[in-house]
Amino acid sequence: MMKIRVGTRGSVLALRQTEEVMRALKAVWPFMEFELMVIKTTGDKVMDTPLFKIGSKGLFVKEIEEALLEGRIDLAVHSLKDLPTKLPPGLTIGAIPKRLDPRDVLILPEGEGRRIGTSSLRRMVQLRRLFPHFEVISIRGNLDTRLRKLKRGEVDGLVVALAGLLRLNLEVEGIKVLDELIPAPGQGALAVECREDSPFMDLLKEVSDPSSEKAVFCERAFLMEMGGGCQVPLGAFAECEGKEVKIKAFVSSFDGKRYFYGEHKGEDPMEVGRFLAKLLKGQGAEEVLRELYEGSGLSSSF
Repeated sequence: MMKIRVGTRGSVLALRQTEEVMRALKAVWPFMEFELMVIKTTGDKVMDTPLFKIGSKGLFVKEIEEALLEGRIDLAVHSLKDLPTKLPPGLTIGAIPKRLDPRDVLILPEGEGRRIGTSSLRRMVQLRRLFPHFEVISIRGNLDTRLRKLKRGEVDGLVVALAGLLRLNLEVEGIKVLDELIPAPGQGALAVECREDSPFMDLLKEVSDPSSEKAVFCERAFLMEMGGGCQVPLGAFAECEGKEVKIKAFVSSFDGKRYFYGEHKGEDPMEVGRFLAKLLKGQGAEEVLRELYEGSGLSSSF
């Protein structure tokens, strides 16, 4: 029996996501055997610094991609929002399974409170604009770690991705869906990464969802055209409407004073995403992102 080695991070959520993909693959090719291999990434090792200050793209994928390129694993399962838009030469996205609900949620167990924790600049900027009475606090850790910090009273509430709660089947009190917040590009979706010459490409196509693929590729086209990474204050969400894809997105300065928002739709997902990015750049968003990168020491494609 052929064995396929599948690499992932070691968090509870990452393991659950990988098991989800492995079950889907097993259902298509039941004669295949799968081995889950845990790989620790930079983002897992550096836990005392806000993500946007670490200064690198691919914080949660670099070591996993190295294992793919070196042949130590055959496939890798990522949260798509962690995957940079520019993949290393020789690697590709083989599948995007059906996306879960991409929205953010506010967890406020007591029903009230001001100190709201998040590790995301995108969430920080939007929360401060929409809920100015909140004191937004940077809080690191995997989802289960952040929930423990909430239980210990380090914060009054958390803003997290709904998809993570759904995948872990967690029942949490005091949840409010934040329809007002624009998610991160790719949020709620998984990506199965492989080598370009992988013998498993046909297998991966069987578990890919065309609508989810169109939507997230539109969002990633926006992100790539903006030159942004996952640690800058921007968000994008696309969805299929018949033959068309509609996207809404924003880019902001750290303090939220310069905020650019737009929407666009069309039939070609990549062109739709790129068009909206160019539109926002023309309004001043490109200058804001350049200033963010120059001021923080982060790398970008500018």
